Amino acid sequence: MRALIVDDEQNIRKILNVLLKEDGFDVHEASNIINAEDLIKENYYDIAIIDLRLSDGSGIDILKTIKKQNLETVVLIITAFASTETAIAAMKLGAYDYVTKPFNLDELRVIIRNIKEKITLQKKVKELQQYADEYHDIIGKSDAMKRVFNMIEKIAPFDTNVIITGQSGTGKELVAKAIHRKSTRADMPFIAINCATLPEELLESELFGYTRGAFTGAYASKQGLIEEANGGTLFLDEIGEMPLQIQAKLLRFLEEKKIRPIGSSNEIDIDIRIIAATNKSLKESIEKGEFREDLYYRLSTFEISLPSLKDRKEDIPLLINHFVKLFSKKFQKDIHKIEPAFVNYIMQHELKGNVRELKNIIEKEVILSEDGCLKCTSCPVVVNQGYTINASLENNINLNEYLSSIEKDLLNKALQKANGVKTKAAELLGLTFREFRYRLSKYKLKD
Repeated sequence: MRALIVDDEQNIRKILNVLLKEDGFDVHEASNIINAEDLIKENYYDIAIIDLRLSDGSGIDILKTIKKQNLETVVLIITAFASTETAIAAMKLGAYDYVTKPFNLDELRVIIRNIKEKITLQKKVKELQQYADEYHDIIGKSDAMKRVFNMIEKIAPFDTNVIITGQSGTGKELVAKAIHRKSTRADMPFIAINCATLPEELLESELFGYTRGAFTGAYASKQGLIEEANGGTLFLDEIGEMPLQIQAKLLRFLEEKKIRPIGSSNEIDIDIRIIAATNKSLKESIEKGEFREDLYYRLSTFEISLPSLKDRKEDIPLLINHFVKLFSKKFQKDIHKIEPAFVNYIMQHELKGNVRELKNIIEKEVILSEDGCLKCTSCPVVVNQGYTINASLENNINLNEYLSSIEKDLLNKALQKANGVKTKAAELLGLTFREFRYRLSKYKLKD
């Protein structure tokens, strides 16, 4: 990874050079705007550390140039205390953060390390974009997901039936679509139906269709979904909820490749691939007499088991970035920073709804986001830090004083845990360095 330092003080450049090289950056230096712009034209930079006050102008001009050249470059602004307002204006133009002179070396090390982690994650997300395109937004680089991708590749070209198992929200329909897209039927219809959402009579007519006058209310003939999918793929979600009578009719279709719409005496030849999905154990359903064993073996030529998020936690940061990008575009939000506290909260959250629940959380947080930063608005901070609310309401309490006491205690504990490094303490509490410093001043706490 490559870094650019722009500062007219040689000693500052030397210090920053050493810090960046500690984290493995290839470092270029410039002492003025002209030299910096020449370097930017010739090179790609992952990170740029820019002083706002230069001998030949403002670092804001370099910020604009580098962001125009590469929007993904992470820019860290250096400023004197008197230039704080200008630094905030720079952040609105896309700067990641700012540090004030004279700066604390340990704090700066933490900031650079955080930026490196951010850049590394961005690169991983970029690599995964190929997976997102190829596998219809199935995101993951864990061993568990690699096994799923490998299975999709192997079975997709062969015209066999498949059962996909996994907890609710793990992406069973996305896997079914990926199999269809990679099969020889990719140009033909992909039709999906959830077997749990319709009563038996409606499910039968939806699947097999009916003729005019077949039953009360059948004023016109209707093509069934099986016939609609002819030549393509039919996805039967929640197959374990299908009534036994319809299971028998589906089994007959799988054996004969023909259907007879309700009320018709004519059979129709059908050529489709069946992909079924369930979050239940079909073998247990067979033992209970709720699912036909012969149908199970007809459908389960191949079985793909999808992991829950708790079994692939290393994919969560990648999924967060993917959904932030997705919803930022949808809601026209410019999200350029995700607070570490938010990622930590998600990593610790149970997420029983798996990817679907995570997607819903991200959608809400993107809508609520301000200043281009995704914060943890739904995180119970007191719970995350090991607190329980013990205040009794039998006697009146001053809520502001009570919450202030908790906040002061958290600030002190964070400083202790971070060995006095304020930037690290701020990260532990999900605050920016400026927000943390403001709270220290507010409560007149010693560093």
